[in-house]
Parts: sequence; structure tokens; C-alpha cells
Amino acid sequence: MAELLITIIFCCQPNNDIYQALIQSGYTCPRFDTIQEAIDRSPQGAYLLVLGDGYPEKPNQLTPIQLEAARKKNLTLYLEYFDQIPGYSFDSGPHTQCPHTQWERCVVSSDVLGAQLPSMEILMAHDCQYLPVQEVKNPLLVLARVAGYDKADLGLPAHVHPLLFASQEGDMLIASTQLSRVIRGRYAPKDSWKELWKFILNYKGKSDAFPQFDWEPQVKPWYGKEESLPAGYEKKAFHNSVDWIYQSRLFPDKRDVKSIHQLLKSKVETRPVPGEGASNGDGSDGFMEGYASQIRQDGSQIQRIILRADCMAEVAMVLALDWQLTKNLESKKRAQNLMDYIYYNSRLCQGVRNDPNHPAYGMIGWGEVAPAWEIANYTDDNARVLLATMAARKSLDSHQWDKPVLKALLANLRTTGPSGFRNDRLDVIGLEEKGWEIFRDEERVNYSPHHESYMWACYLWAYDQTQYPPFLEKAKKGITLMMEAYPDKWRWQDNIERARMLLCLSWLIRVEDTPQHRAWLEKVTKDLLAYQAPCGALRERPIHHAAGGAYQAQTNETYGTGETAVVQKDGDPATDQLYTTGFALLGLHEAALATGNPDYQKAETKLAQYLCRIQIKSPQYPYLQGAWFRAFDYDKWEFWASSGDAGWGAWCIESGWGQSWISAILGLREKNLSLWDYSQKPDISPASFSETLDQLPQ
Repeated sequence: MAELLITIIFCCQPNNDIYQALIQSGYTCPRFDTIQEAIDRSPQGAYLLVLGDGYPEKPNQLTPIQLEAARKKNLTLYLEYFDQIPGYSFDSGPHTQCPHTQWERCVVSSDVLGAQLPSMEILMAHDCQYLPVQEVKNPLLVLARVAGYDKADLGLPAHVHPLLFASQEGDMLIASTQLSRVIRGRYAPKDSWKELWKFILNYKGKSDAFPQFDWEPQVKPWYGKEESLPAGYEKKAFHNSVDWIYQSRLFPDKRDVKSIHQLLKSKVETRPVPGEGASNGDGSDGFMEGYASQIRQDGSQIQRIILRADCMAEVAMVLALDWQLTKNLESKKRAQNLMDYIYYNSRLCQGVRNDPNHPAYGMIGWGEVAPAWEIANYTDDNARVLLATMAARKSLDSHQWDKPVLKALLANLRTTGPSGFRNDRLDVIGLEEKGWEIFRDEERVNYSPHHESYMWACYLWAYDQTQYPPFLEKAKKGITLMMEAYPDKWRWQDNIERARMLLCLSWLIRVEDTPQHRAWLEKVTKDLLAYQAPCGALRERPIHHAAGGAYQAQTNETYGTGETAVVQKDGDPATDQLYTTGFALLGLHEAALATGNPDYQKAETKLAQYLCRIQIKSPQYPYLQGAWFRAFDYDKWEFWASSGDAGWGAWCIESGWGQSWISAILGLREKNLSLWDYSQKPDISPASFSETLDQLPQ
């Protein structure tokens, strides 16, 4: 251990994160409970760190007498979360009402923190509550709303909040928030916070005084980047994901569902995560949307309580596959309950959607309870409900949901235009005002694979089941026009859209294996895999709208105000498990088995290995363990990205979408089956299809 230039003294609670990190790293430092005792017991010339363990309710206070005593001893002070320091003016008011961050992040605002923390470097102190301080010159760290991934690419805005600064005399280093909450607060990225704390610990001392200083994050990826994967790692990852469903605290039960419905009716979409003894339903009352990206001061996350058809169907698909693979009767029961809830026991498929004379007949609602969700019929969400049901009905060996599936397929088909395109969404109100026929007859295109391509996959599956020509005709027309427009006219022109397109192209080959159809699949796959890193990661691209330009924040003020990617610029080393990698895994899996192309299979396996590595491991937060956060930085090997998406930031978990498709494909890989082959049985009977077709007004 390097010799210290000065003695390090702590005033903090024994469980303070930084103090414990030092202890666990093998260092011994004196610690005292009170500021007065720490000053009294500190030797001449020592470095005293007073940490903000009362955060956020109770700031520290330094009296003039204490400061004078410290200066008489020539002490250097690190003062954390103080609202009274002689010579400084802090805004007054109840500290429980001190400002919280929403989109602000920590930004290095000086060049003195060292080469590893250059000016404009971004760090994240989640849910940061700070004490506004006036008349601070040359702060070292500030809180600011900035655009950027690792760096504040557009510089600092005019208004910032100092977080760390030195006194004019140089004998005090002052933090206006609790910078030492690095473990419990899940501050990120870890290495940047280590560098910041090495600077703080070595202030006025040797730069290498704490070479072994480190800590273990409470939430981390399951395996290291270079760690050897154990035998059966994919099977283990699948079972982890099933365990997450059970431990997620997202199953409402009869006692809980009433309060959830009341919140949703009041347009409240989130709530704090319940404690360990929270109720846990059996799927009869649905499954909630997931977890928001915001991490609270105690490290917990906020539940998103919306009851969405797509998420519930995809969770049911994973549970049904678990039944197939492990014969877990509880998984079978919950999968059946969720499917029954979607199709029969909720309003998602009932009411006007179950009225043959209504133009929304057969469609599947986006969400339940609140009117804004109940009126919406998103094309891609309807498609993913259907795809998940196709897999679940096979796993459960049931025809129980065939009729609503056929109704939904035909309802979407009859509102698909002559060229094979639908709109992003068709709301009940719009259908009532215009009638469904205008959507059937109106010529239009919508070059958005994000919204259109999975419904084409559903039509191809339906054609194979029923031989009903319009399914194939509409799918082929849409796919042809989409590929003729590739890539310049595609809406987002990113890897989300490429990943989504793979499924329908693979299934088109299943129906019509032609050189042109294989060439289309080869082109999109090649362009997508150009972004695959050696570790298997599929790097995200910025969204660039064909008409509207870049979606990434173009000013600091617009960070966090729109729908955007988890990267700021091309080359940022992040992957997106919500929108891209899960659907890429599905697409590559289907492409490999449809064509036998070994390059597709190799890329799929690399991506599967990467996803198994970055699955969340967190015994401290069982409601997170086994899931996948939206974003992961494969250079830092940490959950990190630009978190500027207005609805779904870097640390969110959606129960469906990529989360469930990663799990499902890992399960299908264990069976060495494609979704296409797996979902074919039990077949839909011709009589059932004819009966459903006859009930639909033509």
C-alpha cells in the first residue's frame, strides 16, 4: 500500500459506501460519528472527509467555530451535502423539497480531475437531490441538462448547478450533494466514479495513494466480457428470465388490481416498487408493463403499471415455453391465465372489438383501463400479440384462442391498403368516423418496418395455415415496396428497422423460396451485421428520420423531450435490448433455419452469447435479476448509454418486446426449432377459419 502524504480521517456512518469500499479494498482509516469529534481527534495537517449520510433529509452543518478549529490544525476538508458553511450561501427552504434531477446529469467542468476525467465527461448520479449554492467560481463538477453519450457534445448550457468545487483558499473541497452514495445509488459509469473518488481521496495527497480502491456494484451483467461461459449458459439464461417473471412483482392480484386500475384511470402510469412481501397474482388479472428507467436514491426503480396486451402475450409465451421445457405446472397455469385475460377476461378484445358490426371488430386493444390506451390499435403491437400467441398455443397444445387470433388477423388484413400497408395505429374513434372500408381501399405506403413488418410475418403465417390468398398478396406487395425503398426512404434508417425486417423476409422464403427473396434477406442481414462487434454486440445506430432528420437531441434543451436512440452519434458502443437485439436474435434465428446459411447461424450464436453475458445479475434486487435493461455499453461492460428517450431510458425494463423475445429464442434454440416450425401445430382448422371469415363483414 502506498504511503499516504497526509492522514485520512472520516466522519460518516459505518455503512457509508465509500468508507466501506475502502475497508473492503484493504485500507484502514480512522472514523468518527460527529464533526466535532472528528475535528478534535484529527492530527495536525490531516485530511478530514465529512460525508453526507443524512442525505437527502438532513444536510450537514459546519459552524464558524468548527471551521476555525479545523484551520488552526491546518486540516484539509472534504464537506459533502452541507447547507451551512461559513462564506457560502445556500438556498434556504425545506430540504425535503430541494431540487431533484429529471434529465440533468453530472458533467466534469474542469481539466484538473485528471486524464481519465476530462472536461465535459458525463457521469450519472440517479435522482440527484442537491443544495443550490451561489457565487461558486470554477466548479469541478456541475449538474446540467446536456446532450451526449459520454461527453457533453454541445458544451454546457448557460444555467448549471455546482456539485463539486474547491474553496478559494484551497483548504476545502465542497460537494452540494452526496457523491459518496455510489453503491446504493447505483451511480454510473463505475470507472468514472472511481476516478472522481480517487481525486477526492487524494486531494492534497499522492495521486497513487489508493491503488486497490474498488467496489462491487449491486447490479451488474451476469458474466464478464472475457469470462469463459459455463456449460448450459443459454439454458441458464432462459431459466433466469423465467425466474425474473416470477420475482418481478409485476403480477397484480385481486387485492392489488383495484388500486392499479384507480391509478391508471387517473392517468398515473407508475408507482414505487412494492416490498418483498408484496402480493403476487397468477396472471388472472394480467401482468404490468415493467420498470421505468429512473433509479431512485435508494437504488430502487419505479414500476410501470400499464396493462398492455403485447407485453402480457409475450410474457405468456415465455411461461408457456417454460412449461414445454421443464413441465412447470405453475408456468402453464399462468400462461393460460394471461392468454384468457387478454382474449376473454379484459376489455382488450371485448366490447366494440367483439361486435361483428363495428369497424374495430377483431382488433386487439393496446392497453386496458385508461381510455387513451383502450381506443388504440397499434399495428406492430397487434402483430406481436399474435406472434406470441402462435408460440403459446403450440406450447400449451390448445385451440382455445384460435378464434380471436383469426379475428385479429382478418381485422388487420381488412384495414390493410391495396399496397400492403397499414397505418402505425388505427384508433377506434377514427374507425368509427371513417369506417373500415377507407383503410382497405385507400392507396398509401408507410416505410416503417418498425410498424409494418411483423404484421406481414403474421399474414405469411396465416396464409400457410389457411391458404387464403389475400394474406399472401398483401404481405408480398408490402414487402416488395419496402425493399424497393430500402434504405433511403425507410423512416428511421437504423438497426431497429433492419432487425425488424428479418422476420418477414425469412418467412417469405418459407412460403416462396426465390432468388430475389433470398437476395433481399441477404442485403438487410449483411447491412445489419456490419454493426456486430467481435464480442457479439449489435451496435445501435442513431435514428435518422427520412423526412425529419436526426432524432438525437440537437440542443441541450431538447435532451429528454422525444423518442430517440440510446446513442448520440454513430460509433457510440451501446446496444439496445428493448428495440433491437431481441428482435435481431429472433430474425437471425429464423433466417438461419429458413436458409441454412452458416453465416447467419454464426452471427446468431455470437449475439446469443452476448445477451447471456449482459443479463442482469443482482441478488440485492431480485425484481431486476434475470431481466435485460434497455441499454448496455460493451466497451465499459456496464449498463450505460444516453438516456434521453422521453419514455424509455437506458435502465428501463419492458416485460415484453425484446426482453421476452430474447428469452423465447433462447428457449427455441434449446429445442433447435424455428418459431415458424414450432408454431405450425396445432393447425387452425379450415372450418374454424371459414366460420370466422363468414362472421366478418366484407
